[in-house]
Amino acid sequence: METVIARMCDGINEAEISRAGEILRGGGLVAFPTETVYGLGANALDAEAAGKIYRAKGRPSDNPLIVHIADWDAIYKIAAEVPAEAKLLADAFWPGPLTMILRKSDVVPPATTGGLDTVAVRLPDHAVARALIRAGGGYVAAPSANTSGRPSPTKAEHVAQDMDGVIDMIIDGGDVEIGIESTIVDLTDGTPTILRPGYISREMLGRVLGAVEVDRALISEDSALRPKAPGMKYRHYAPKAQLFIVQGPQQLVREKINALAEENKAAGLRTGVIGTDESQAFYANALVKSIGSRRDEGSIARHLYGILREFDESEVSVIYSEAFDTPQMGQAIMNRLIKAAGHQIISV
Repeated sequence: METVIARMCDGINEAEISRAGEILRGGGLVAFPTETVYGLGANALDAEAAGKIYRAKGRPSDNPLIVHIADWDAIYKIAAEVPAEAKLLADAFWPGPLTMILRKSDVVPPATTGGLDTVAVRLPDHAVARALIRAGGGYVAAPSANTSGRPSPTKAEHVAQDMDGVIDMIIDGGDVEIGIESTIVDLTDGTPTILRPGYISREMLGRVLGAVEVDRALISEDSALRPKAPGMKYRHYAPKAQLFIVQGPQQLVREKINALAEENKAAGLRTGVIGTDESQAFYANALVKSIGSRRDEGSIARHLYGILREFDESEVSVIYSEAFDTPQMGQAIMNRLIKAAGHQIISV
C-alpha cells in the first residue's frame, strides 16, 4: 500500500480533507494531528474499519478506542446516557484534551469499544482534526498513530516511521501542541474517576465537578482488570532500550545516574540519560538529552515521546531518566514514563 502524505502545516487544505474524508467513509485509515498526539483514524461506527486500526497497530482487541467528534450534539448518537457532569465538563474543557467515558448506544460496535458497554468520547482542539471528522462522517475512532507499545507520535515523521505503507494517508499538521494523550474521566459509575491522567489535572476537574477519584490501576504495576480506557492494561510508550527512572533529591539522582553510566561504560555499554536544561551539564559518560526545562512543564510533555524515539536511533543499551514531579502535568508525565520503563524505578 502507498501511504499518501497530505501537508497542512499552514492550514486546512479543503481538497485533501475531502479526499481524507472519502477514505474514512470507505473504511480506510487516516492518521491526523490533534493537540495531544497524532491519531490513527477510522470510521468509529464501522466494525470492520475499527478492526483495521487494531491490525495496523498490532493493538490488543480488548483495548478500547476513543471516538472523536467535532460538535457537542454528536454525542447524543453514540451515548445511551449523557449525564449532567458531561455537559459541565464539555463547557469547561471542550474542545480540548479531555476524554469522557459514557454508556454507549447500540450504534457503536463492540469492535470500537473493546467489547465494553461504554464509549470513550473526545472533541479535539485542532482545526484540521475537526475538519477531518466532519468530512469523514462525524465519528472517528482514533488511538495514537504508532505501533502498539511504541512512543506515541508527536509529528508526522513519527507516524511515517511506524505506519508508512500500512495506512492510506497521513495528514502532516506539524508538531503537536501538548505532546501527551488526553485525560480520561469515567462518568459511568458513581464518583467521576480519572482512568488516565493528562493535561487536564484532577484539580482542574475538581473545580468543575467537586469530588474526583483516581483509578487504582494508574498506580498498580500489574492489573488483572479489563481495561476501561486506552493505556490502562498494556505496556506503552516504550523505547527499544531498557528504561529506568531514578527518583529522589536532584543531587542524589545525578550522582546515581553518573555512577551507573560509569559502570556501563566499563562494561562496554552505551548509556542514555534524560535530563533537563538545568541538569544536562552535570552528566558524564553518557548520551545526554534534555527533555525541556523544569520551569516549563509543557516543554517536558511536548518532548517526552520525541526524546524516546531519538534514543531508538542512537543505539543506546540502557536509558536513565530523572523523575518529573511538576505541578499540573507531573502525574501524567510520570504515568507515561513509568509505563515506558515497565515500572523499573530506582529510588535514591
